[in-house]
Amino acid sequence: MKINLPKKVVIPALASAFLWVAVSFKNDFFEIAKQIEIFTNTFKTVNQNYVDETNPGELMDVALKSMLKELDPYTVFFSEQDVLKFKINSTGEYTGIGAMVQRKEGRVFLKEIFKGFPADKAGLKAGDEIVQIGDVRLADYKDDASQLLRGSKNTTIALQFLRQGQTKNTTIVLDEVELKAVPYSTLLNDKTTGYIVLSKFTETASKETKAALLELKGQGATKIILDLRGNPGGLLHEAVNICNLFVPKGEVIVTTKSKNAKHNNTYATRNEPLDLEIPLAIIVNGKSASASEIVSGALQDLDRAVIIGSRSFGKGLVQRPLNLPYGTQVKVTISRYYTPSGRCIQALDYSKKDENGKAIKKTQEEFNAFKTKAGRTVYDGGGISPDIAVAETKTSSITDALTGNDAIFDFVTQLYYKNPDASKYPTVSDADFNTFKSFIKQDRYKLDTETEIALENVLEKAKKEQIESSITAQYEQLKQALKKSEETEVEKYKNEIKRLLQEELIIRYAYKEGLYTYFTQNAGEIQKAQEILNSVTEYNKILKK
Repeated sequence: MKINLPKKVVIPALASAFLWVAVSFKNDFFEIAKQIEIFTNTFKTVNQNYVDETNPGELMDVALKSMLKELDPYTVFFSEQDVLKFKINSTGEYTGIGAMVQRKEGRVFLKEIFKGFPADKAGLKAGDEIVQIGDVRLADYKDDASQLLRGSKNTTIALQFLRQGQTKNTTIVLDEVELKAVPYSTLLNDKTTGYIVLSKFTETASKETKAALLELKGQGATKIILDLRGNPGGLLHEAVNICNLFVPKGEVIVTTKSKNAKHNNTYATRNEPLDLEIPLAIIVNGKSASASEIVSGALQDLDRAVIIGSRSFGKGLVQRPLNLPYGTQVKVTISRYYTPSGRCIQALDYSKKDENGKAIKKTQEEFNAFKTKAGRTVYDGGGISPDIAVAETKTSSITDALTGNDAIFDFVTQLYYKNPDASKYPTVSDADFNTFKSFIKQDRYKLDTETEIALENVLEKAKKEQIESSITAQYEQLKQALKKSEETEVEKYKNEIKRLLQEELIIRYAYKEGLYTYFTQNAGEIQKAQEILNSVTEYNKILKK
């Protein structure tokens, strides 16, 4: 029923609405101006009056990053050096040594060597600790040491490093490093299934994926597996372009929604597709995020691909870098991603925190049902849930802890140097696993499970309240019981841990390319994808049920 309000009622109502908006904006503006004035005066007063010399740049960097930490992990301030790193992550190109560098506890380690690039040519290996770059001793260098490993092409840099306790020297010649979005593709043993690894969504991701797809089809591929495991995402338009290879022009792939209307957008395919019919399977896991979830979610909602593996990460927050003075930037979360069926990809709600300050995640009972184009039921709840779950794509919390504290990485470094010149990489044996169990008992390999952290927090609070002496015995009993429980968990997930040890060992001998080759022969999720693709009945049953 339509209700007509008299003009004398409508006009005051509209005037009240505009007045409310104006007052709201004015109040926000005043509050922002007030807080900026307080912050500016605090910053200036501290710098002028603090007992020791301060570094204004470092203080401001910490202040800005700490402030933004309260929002979500993706809204971040970029210094001039950070802006350069962000550019590298987007393009996949830079001039440097061709290695993954990690700073840990003030020390700099090489985590991975990229085949054929300067670090590889100079004989550097994963696990090497860089102690000096040119004349700079890294023990005394507090800034980002990776910046010392970049420069003009053909620049020669002297390096000193530690390997297995021995000091060694080498020189390295900087060169252009291009990290491919599609580092590996091949025709599997059945000679009809093409396998494509997409590792990140850089500016060339869709171009490389298209080239791999055409090459595989030319070799006889009539089915395709797209592997997005561990892909952290990247450029949104490249995700849309990759979907466009398999779906018609004009198909909606993803929408973004925000409190700010200018950030509400719908992204649809713009080009003619490459192949609308070829059977397609996509593999995801808990480290497939953002653009990976756009591709897998859209092709699932459009009933164009079977999704295999385990639930993806659940990063559905959209960021945009905005320029600030002096070459700095702030990357701001501006909206959320939604799949074609209307599912929100985001798993954690950072506006709601639990008693420990952690963002709250939906429980399965709170998931909402949606329909794919063909009427299949799919659910939100964060991330993309696979059509076919494969257990080995999901890692346990104990395994995540052993990866996060570098126990697996460090043990494999030792294992590698027992036989560094092997023509064929060895298999991780049960004896190696038993040695690993002893290896992780070292204090530096704390597992930092939630229970362990909570127990340590209890002791810290007891110390502050000066009652720790009365609970020391019970604390030690609980600590020992927890360690025993963790040892049981390590044994429980023996096969999973051995698999990760084996994979890391393969990278040492045969780089990432060797690992991808190993996957084609041994990964259960790839074998499951082949099995589904090889059965027209099963494939169609999944997509049309």
